[in-house]
Amino acid sequence: MLNPIHLRTLQECVRTGSFAEAGRALGYTASAVSQQMALLERAVGAALFERSARSARCTALASRLAERSRDALGALQSLEREVRAMVSGEEGSLRLAGFATANARILPGVLASVIEQRPHAELQLDEGEPDEVVDSVLDGVLDAAVVFEYDLDPRQWPTDLRVDEVVSEPLRLVLPGAHRLAGAAEISLHELADEPWICTRRDTAGARSLVRLAAASGFVPRITFRSNDYSVIRDLVARGMGVAMLPGLALGAGSVRVTRIAGRQPQRRVRALYRKENTNPLLPLALDCLHRAGSELAVLWGPDTAAHHPEPDPRDLPVTSLPGGTADLRWHGTGSGASGTRHSGTERS
Repeated sequence: MLNPIHLRTLQECVRTGSFAEAGRALGYTASAVSQQMALLERAVGAALFERSARSARCTALASRLAERSRDALGALQSLEREVRAMVSGEEGSLRLAGFATANARILPGVLASVIEQRPHAELQLDEGEPDEVVDSVLDGVLDAAVVFEYDLDPRQWPTDLRVDEVVSEPLRLVLPGAHRLAGAAEISLHELADEPWICTRRDTAGARSLVRLAAASGFVPRITFRSNDYSVIRDLVARGMGVAMLPGLALGAGSVRVTRIAGRQPQRRVRALYRKENTNPLLPLALDCLHRAGSELAVLWGPDTAAHHPEPDPRDLPVTSLPGGTADLRWHGTGSGASGTRHSGTERS
């Protein structure tokens, strides 16, 4: 194996025609240059200089080797610069995934912050539900994933992963603007026992949480519409088709009233999962940006910050007819897959 340090010294010897001049250019003594050239000759298996008492003249092989090694040493220097940039986090790649509402409300700002600080980094964002992305984090396909967990539907995460809490989302009641309780600052859940409810599909943590919370208030919710698309749920509520319970990230904008639940404050916790041994230098930066975003949302969702949107004007609602038209109609949204594309806010919440 040819030593790149020896090749660089050879280039100076060929350029200057002198061991002493090459040594001065590189910061070596003439003796050190001579020793390096002797080692290089041993590696090559042939003489590179015609030595005499007063000089060492380059052979044709030395000239050819110096010329051919120029591109190789240039490529090696470029590689060294690239490696240093990757180690420092100036370059490199970071692969993240999140669930739909996190991708809509949290991660765009996080990615922008990372790019602002590391403009040469390559970032990738995928989308998927917690069960869809956990294995990818464990296998190293993803550096980190943003997932959720309901207090009323707890789960266990793999012990091989670190679990950072980003923010706790409040669960809020969403009512039509003209609802009899729309002006209340908070509502006891039992006051809505006779209302039609709109929620996500039966196999979701959000649906299970609603049923358990209602059971604690002494009733079984009458669920008349189901969709995993929060925009569909909000639109149905705005049209007076029922009431809903949604996490903070899903509230969005719309012609509905958002009200606190009286008494116990149920939460959906947003967490970041990543491997304990992950040494990607971009990961700590991304996690820091993620926690900053979570802190900003926590201030927004403080106990006195429940949003109250204005009562809807029917003229502002799009003219679309609901399929079927029967009271027991079900809408079944589809869960988003970890395919790298956005899915209209659908989420298996």
